[in-house]
Amino acid sequence: MSTSISVNHYMNSTPTKILAGTELGQVVTILADNQVSGAPVVSANNRVIGFVSEQDCLKQLLLGSYHCDQPALIEDVMRTDVASVKSGDSIIDLAELMNDRKPKIYPVLNNGQLAGVVTRRDVLRALEENQQLCAAW
Repeated sequence: MSTSISVNHYMNSTPTKILAGTELGQVVTILADNQVSGAPVVSANNRVIGFVSEQDCLKQLLLGSYHCDQPALIEDVMRTDVASVKSGDSIIDLAELMNDRKPKIYPVLNNGQLAGVVTRRDVLRALEENQQLCAAW
């Protein structure tokens, strides 16, 4: 596979995203309805300001259940140290990054705005397609 094959060939350009200010209950519903384990959190102008996973929600809901807290907002739960990639980045470079880091979903940014997401499954598909091409040679 050429390192010129970029993330934009495999990314989902219409990803599930969570708008800032969303209540945690709505976040859980959005993740479940879209069958995703996490999603980028965006501002009103589509800038990525965080990322939330099912694990983040579980932790907060468990805490809230013990203390009967008021419903949390996404800003109370999301991580702000978001690992992201650019649409022109190499899929090989991303595969190497995923091999060393835990995130399964990476927001894809263009000029700081959300352009899509790429998942570990997308990268696996890209690598498998490359293996099939190699076998055909």
